[in-house]
Amino acid sequence: MRKLRLNFLKEVFMIGNKKDPVYITKICMIIMIGVFAFTLISAAFTPRAQAQTAASVEDLPSFRNLDGIIPNSSNLPRVSLGSFLRNIAETTGIFAFINGAAEGGVPRTDTTPGGIPITIFGWMDLLMVAVGFLIVYLGAAKGFEPLLLIPIGFGTIFVNIPFANMGSPGVWNETLHIFEHQGFLNVIYNAGVGNEFFPLIIFIGIGAMTDFGPLIANPKTALLGAASQFGVFGTLFFVSVANFLPGVAFNLKEACAVSIIGGADGPTTIYIAAKLAPHLLATVAVAAYSYMALVPIIQPPIMKLLTTKEERLIRMKQLRPVSQKEKTIFPIVVFLLALFLIPSAAPLIGCLMFGNFLRECKVVDRLSDTAQNALMNIVSLFLSLGVGSQMTPEKFLNPSSLIIVIMGLIAFAIATATGILVAKFMNLFLKEKINPLIGSAGVSAVPMAARVSNKVGQEFDPGNFLLMHAMGPNVAGVIGTAIAAGVMIAVYGG
Repeated sequence: MRKLRLNFLKEVFMIGNKKDPVYITKICMIIMIGVFAFTLISAAFTPRAQAQTAASVEDLPSFRNLDGIIPNSSNLPRVSLGSFLRNIAETTGIFAFINGAAEGGVPRTDTTPGGIPITIFGWMDLLMVAVGFLIVYLGAAKGFEPLLLIPIGFGTIFVNIPFANMGSPGVWNETLHIFEHQGFLNVIYNAGVGNEFFPLIIFIGIGAMTDFGPLIANPKTALLGAASQFGVFGTLFFVSVANFLPGVAFNLKEACAVSIIGGADGPTTIYIAAKLAPHLLATVAVAAYSYMALVPIIQPPIMKLLTTKEERLIRMKQLRPVSQKEKTIFPIVVFLLALFLIPSAAPLIGCLMFGNFLRECKVVDRLSDTAQNALMNIVSLFLSLGVGSQMTPEKFLNPSSLIIVIMGLIAFAIATATGILVAKFMNLFLKEKINPLIGSAGVSAVPMAARVSNKVGQEFDPGNFLLMHAMGPNVAGVIGTAIAAGVMIAVYGG
């Protein structure tokens, strides 16, 4: 009997030698029609169907009763053809950019980071969208930090699209104690940008990619990295002076967030801004990354202005080989010094040295590779989108933002100049002279600042290779900026 049933199934479903596609298609269609019929019959007995049946025939819509109400739709607004077309027109981007994106097509009101009321007109949102496309252009067409500026630009565009609510903070649910209906950019920002999560992960990746060998081989170049921090602390004074300008009011926490731009270290800038002045995060982050990208343009004129031709021609001896043991011990020693002397800087320096230890211990190559590549790329993407999500008119289109951009440039210029001047000062006491051009690499833009030092040196002597010598102050600048951030947090709180 069982054998007969199997043969019957084979014949019905063509499970055998027969493989007629037309017959199989007919069988599938019959099955689908049966399922559809079963679904219709089941739906007839659902509570909604029963409610419709129980309703009065006069209340239901029909050709005889065009004003009838469909059950469970009494609370929905009635939409005529005219109101439908009007709603479509009033929810277009063109209408919002002309009239404003608030309800009713009127300008909305908000406050600047300084607490000053501001009216946001539609053209301001359009201007920010244009700024976003400009940032994308600088990254994609000009090659200015494309891995960072392109996502920042798109984040800026996304958050300023009218009615899209991609940066919406959501609505607080008192029952569940959560924000509902948040925009995805707001989720990203709260997940890692508005706190210390993403910047610290970035520092782990930077540590895993950094070779501290040139600094270990020539420890005195650490002074050049430290000298560049004059740009950070010196700008505190200029930011304070800027408060005499109309419409500008920076407290010391905000001044710290602005002056740290001089270190040319994006993650550190975001880290300290998130702790001391979250409302300035977008502007200072974009300024920091922009100046990092503009290192080849900003630094050479300052380097040539402050050095003589003879100084640019100085050749430095080849660095001594650094053993693997030295490279492995170095991150542990630096982390212990930060732990005991500047604990407020320990998160940044600790993550940097943790990543470097993954690289140098040679027993966790998979973790090192992940930190350098996949993890670094993913977090950089989210970090940049989160920064772009803060580029809104009330935060960017005000006098304070212009001052931030100007002060960031001043900080960067001072950091470059002091590194060069300290190198010239050190040469007064050193038998083996330092080429002052490597002093400009004391900013944290790794390895771009070191490449610029090497390039300028080779303009005057093509055989003078300064890259590895410049990497010493360059990586020291990363540590120095982290220490500067830790000092600011220790003094002004976080």
